[in-house]
Amino acid sequence: MAASSTPAVELDVRGRTVRVSSPDRVVFPERGLTKLDVVQYFVAVGDGILGALLHRPTTLERWPKGVFEGAKLATRTDSSGDAFYQKRVPQGAPPYVETARIGFPSGRTADEVAPTELAVVAWAANLGTLTFHPWPVTRDDVDSPDQIRIDLDPQPGTDFADAARVAPRVRELLAEHGLEGTPKTSGGRGIHIFVPIEPRWSFTDARRATIAFGRELERRMPDEVTMRWWKEERGAKIFVDYNQMARDRTIASAYSIRTNPRATVSAPLRWDEVSDVHPDDFDVLTMPARFAEVGDLFAPLVAHQTPRYSIESLLELADRQEADHGEGDLPYPPEYPKMPGEPKRVQPSRDRDRPR
Repeated sequence: MAASSTPAVELDVRGRTVRVSSPDRVVFPERGLTKLDVVQYFVAVGDGILGALLHRPTTLERWPKGVFEGAKLATRTDSSGDAFYQKRVPQGAPPYVETARIGFPSGRTADEVAPTELAVVAWAANLGTLTFHPWPVTRDDVDSPDQIRIDLDPQPGTDFADAARVAPRVRELLAEHGLEGTPKTSGGRGIHIFVPIEPRWSFTDARRATIAFGRELERRMPDEVTMRWWKEERGAKIFVDYNQMARDRTIASAYSIRTNPRATVSAPLRWDEVSDVHPDDFDVLTMPARFAEVGDLFAPLVAHQTPRYSIESLLELADRQEADHGEGDLPYPPEYPKMPGEPKRVQPSRDRDRPR
């Protein structure tokens, strides 16, 4: 895409001057949205996006050339691409951009952006960041999650409406364990439900609790929900992606922009809205007015807010599942080192020792 010839503009973001270069560069061609539109969107939902990211190590998903037809996101296995994930704080970051040091499963570490004020979000948006991926921890304790994240991921043959039918059952099961979650659209076809928890368990514990929850949900809704890690086994069901609670796996934040032609956003919902909305209802153009009307529905998830819940009941459920049914750990993502107690990480159709 051609570089913009329009001079940079300066925005006052709560007392901080943020420079927006190439403000008229088109980021979403089908909607005619420019870089300045994107930055101003994040400012318009400022309390929401900042609350979602506050003090959290955050990976930046940067699309500096915009979301054009054929644009590709670089991956671990293919570094070529028009867009990329940035885990380490970009060089030349202004002094007000604070960081948190986090550790990866490989043993390496990185200093990630940990936003403390809205100007950090605007600065990152100027760099082409559209989606923010915060960890479920704060920089105060990067090894103890303060959120459980339940990712209802529609598989081929299912869609948002199927996830919306499962979500109320998630709420019911959470309540049985003394928990309350807040739902949001993923910005795509899925639904995310976040639960604030006390930061006194490890990632391994939080993932184990999520697995136990997913297994019980699958038991109650066997025709609609699956916990199968391998895609070839999932069928046309809603997959509860338990590995989103593994260390260094993140979910797009509330109010993040998703990189589709419509520029949808991840929208927090009231529970009574879940069955009546569609992801396309919420985008860069519509969300500011909704935010002004309903406020920050994701406020219960802001770091250090109360109440925060115990996951002891879910860990007890995991103990019962293992004792009664022999249900132990499940596979980790392929880039992880082999974990203690993890079953064979082999695709079923390629597992020669698998019973036929």
